[in-house]
Amino acid sequence: MTAKPTDVLILTEDRYVQLDTKDWYQAQIAREEDLLASALGELGLRVARRSWADPAVDWTRCGCALFRSTWDYFDRFAEFSPWLERASTATRLFNDAGLIRWNVDKHYLADLAARGVAIVPTRFVERGEAASLAAIMAAEGWDEIVFKPAVSGAARLTFRVSRETVAAHEAVFARCVAQEAMMVQVFEPAVLDHGELSLVVIDGRSTHAIRKTPRAGDFRVQDDHGGTVHPHDPDAAERAFAEAAVAACPSLPLYARVDFVRTGLGVFRLMELELVEPELFFRFHPPAAQVLAQALAEKLR
Repeated sequence: MTAKPTDVLILTEDRYVQLDTKDWYQAQIAREEDLLASALGELGLRVARRSWADPAVDWTRCGCALFRSTWDYFDRFAEFSPWLERASTATRLFNDAGLIRWNVDKHYLADLAARGVAIVPTRFVERGEAASLAAIMAAEGWDEIVFKPAVSGAARLTFRVSRETVAAHEAVFARCVAQEAMMVQVFEPAVLDHGELSLVVIDGRSTHAIRKTPRAGDFRVQDDHGGTVHPHDPDAAERAFAEAAVAACPSLPLYARVDFVRTGLGVFRLMELELVEPELFFRFHPPAAQVLAQALAEKLR
């Protein structure tokens, strides 16, 4: 078999092809992806880095493509979806196209719940459906909620709503539902009290964890919204919950980040299961980059 010019193509997006390491956010991307590229290189794999949307890339000439900082896919979904189909016929994708298609739409949470994974209580509202936030809150007995699109990321169109503020959000919610499917979740105060836990799971086993907390006066834990990230030493119950959530996927992903909250002693609720382009926080545990590199290398043999 003819060798491919590139063994692993690390995928980013147009904004981050050339990284400005004087910017803290882009320096963070550079460090994370350098750790992974170095680990892959130490295994003798030839590594390059390109935007998923680069029209000059010949996907047949790389052994595989590994999603990393492709953080614009939900804003460019009309382009991303057909690209995913084309690329998946030309090279191997990690995670694979089937898992990505399943995971980009947060209806996957209902699938996981049906398979026994405890999720944050959620109601999906389909595009064009006649529904009001007040009616959903009354039917479910929820005093406070968060709503957001079913296909989204980086807290796009994400709102926290209470019974006192629901009327002021109905028009926004109606405009959103007219354009796309939405999800309504009960607000978990544990996010404010203890933060959101993120466990990284590679090839079915957890490697490390972090805890994300929102800035004062906010509920969004993403660092681009002022949230902060802290080291976290996961206990056995947290590891077991994260690994069970990953095991409930349609197939075992190469990598996953399991975001959840602890709502009581030994009680967890899944917020999201990130399989497309999750930040894996290698800077908090650099050996995990080597674990991912080794797992990927074994799949390419």
